[in-house]
Amino acid sequence: MSAATPVDAALLRGMPLPKHDGGGSKDVRGSVLVAGGSEEVPGAVLLSGTAALRAGAGRLRLAICDSMAPALAVAMPEARVIGLPRTPEGGIAATAAAPLLRYGNQAKALVLGPGMSGGREAEALVAALLQELSGPALVLDAAALAPLAGCREALRRHAGRAVITPHDGEMARLLDISREEVLADPLGMARRAAALLQVVVIMKGACSHIVTPDGDAWASDHGNIGLATSGSGDVLSGIIAGLLARGATPLQAAIWGVWVHGEAGHRLARAQGPVGYLARELPAEVPRILADLAA
Repeated sequence: MSAATPVDAALLRGMPLPKHDGGGSKDVRGSVLVAGGSEEVPGAVLLSGTAALRAGAGRLRLAICDSMAPALAVAMPEARVIGLPRTPEGGIAATAAAPLLRYGNQAKALVLGPGMSGGREAEALVAALLQELSGPALVLDAAALAPLAGCREALRRHAGRAVITPHDGEMARLLDISREEVLADPLGMARRAAALLQVVVIMKGACSHIVTPDGDAWASDHGNIGLATSGSGDVLSGIIAGLLARGATPLQAAIWGVWVHGEAGHRLARAQGPVGYLARELPAEVPRILADLAA
């Protein structure tokens, strides 16, 4: 099978994003729903939602366990915040499937998983959503990845409109192999997962690989060490969802999202130093990056 195509600015300019110049309402740029978080990690939803708006989405809804909803609404006044039933441990309960189905099917793109507690409740919630959702493009990350091996048929319902974003440990669990096997051949494992699940796979790493179910692949080593920080992956998922909401295809959103995320890291590294910048600072770089690429 052919080697991965390198991603650079020239490649992105050859696959331009949908344009939203001049007039038009926020509905034209689509809506994003980010569902996840927990009492221990409420900020992941905030990071992902902020990134979705910075990538150009027109509307944003955030869904989190009800105990954290008021604080999140104050922290992000741009979003409508939905409180979901919670488990005794402070995670989202499986009974949240009903409201998430209602709001999810109204969205153009749904991010599921950032900051979400794992375990049986989360697995049941993800399985129910994959079985019943019919509207949005999907970005599955973090705790939403764990049940996918057992939800293969349900996930295949979303073929052509889903992106998953595992790191090496998550990929190992997804394929039931060792982390060392993933690290030895990340591109091969990404191709294996993409074919198995019929989704676009972003195999995250120092060099990230973006792979289609047919095995076509792109590679981006445009990031830097500073991106290896808490919350960085949540920002990436939000960027991808924002681009999906604007009308990008899952492959296009994945390729653009990975490179733009890396470029945001480079700009912060130049301004602040190679390590120590925060994930919350990445989204503010995104509009300028997109504008530069469109110039």
